[in-house]
Amino acid sequence: MKKKIKMGMIGGGSGSFIGAIHRIAAFLDGEIKLVSGCFSSNFSNSIATGKSLFMHEGRIYENYREMIEEEAKMPDGERIDFISIVTPNHLHFEPAMLALEKGFHVILDKPMTFSLEEALLLEKKAKESGLLFAVTHTYTGYPMVKEAKERIRKGELGHLRRIYVEYPQGWLAQDIADNNKQAAWRVDPKRSGKAGCMGDIGTHCFNLVEYITGLKATEVCAELNTFVPGRLLDDDGVVLIRYDGGVKCVLMASQIAIGEENNLKIRIYGDKGSLEWNQHDPNTMLLKWPDKPTQMLRVGQHYLSALARFNTRTPAGHPEGYIEAFANIYRNFALALHSIKRGKKPRAEYLDFPTVEDGVRGMKFIETVVASSQSEEKWTKFID
Repeated sequence: MKKKIKMGMIGGGSGSFIGAIHRIAAFLDGEIKLVSGCFSSNFSNSIATGKSLFMHEGRIYENYREMIEEEAKMPDGERIDFISIVTPNHLHFEPAMLALEKGFHVILDKPMTFSLEEALLLEKKAKESGLLFAVTHTYTGYPMVKEAKERIRKGELGHLRRIYVEYPQGWLAQDIADNNKQAAWRVDPKRSGKAGCMGDIGTHCFNLVEYITGLKATEVCAELNTFVPGRLLDDDGVVLIRYDGGVKCVLMASQIAIGEENNLKIRIYGDKGSLEWNQHDPNTMLLKWPDKPTQMLRVGQHYLSALARFNTRTPAGHPEGYIEAFANIYRNFALALHSIKRGKKPRAEYLDFPTVEDGVRGMKFIETVVASSQSEEKWTKFID
């Protein structure tokens, strides 16, 4: 009989926004159960979080090292199958590396690590181990994003020419670090890394373009800005990107755009047609043509690709959103892990989640963009 995949979690204790989102996403399809965790550096917080989730107190650990070491000693039927790491950026690398060393599959929040050097070490270890490694670039999980990928793969837009992708937010338009835990670490270079806004949401834009189009960036020209006085990292930026085949992209990310929430939007133009998708209306995608009316595609309809339908849960007209997109990463990861545990090769659609390679691409994006912004020459070759 098929059994649930057993998850351990590092981070995500009381006061964490994204930890709760990860758990909801992991539980949505009934494939995964949470059995162990180290939810906070504060053990009292960790205990309280675990108890609120009805966990056995013996599987709530004081630190991630104890958790991984103790879980690794347990028999296969009892130990966790994978670890979800939902800590700030500077606390990604060490638990992820130890998890891989002890034979645990990993789901890691983005951006992948504090530095590119750490990301490359994780990539090397993940490939050597053969373990599954996912990075939670959530927006690739939307059914209409997957439909966009399939339409471009089939050549319906023709040769791609121009891409616009933007992600404006307004929540960091003022200095709120003293009163907001989520803001505090994101604007701190000792915890966030080299980039602020571009690391936090610019990497989502970058990943979205490469996922949908299959293109790889070759050069960037970036301007990073810090508008809030005293802030040490960027809170706004624009990046021009050149891709293989002459495709050009304008990427904009901002966290000082007052009035904006999470207004992620992408437009892709080819020589035969174009498409447009906006997270504010995620169940809709527009296809535009030179010689016929604009088509409005909707989630749940029979005319969508098999990939989009596989990642859709509800009938047409019933909204699916951020949680469901997030859950698609966890569900596909779990289905792939089920296959591996049964000694079978996972189906292609099971492996449709952001991988360690995507995480490394995101870290290379951060490095290249920061270098370009600091350079007088501007156009900077994308790191190989």
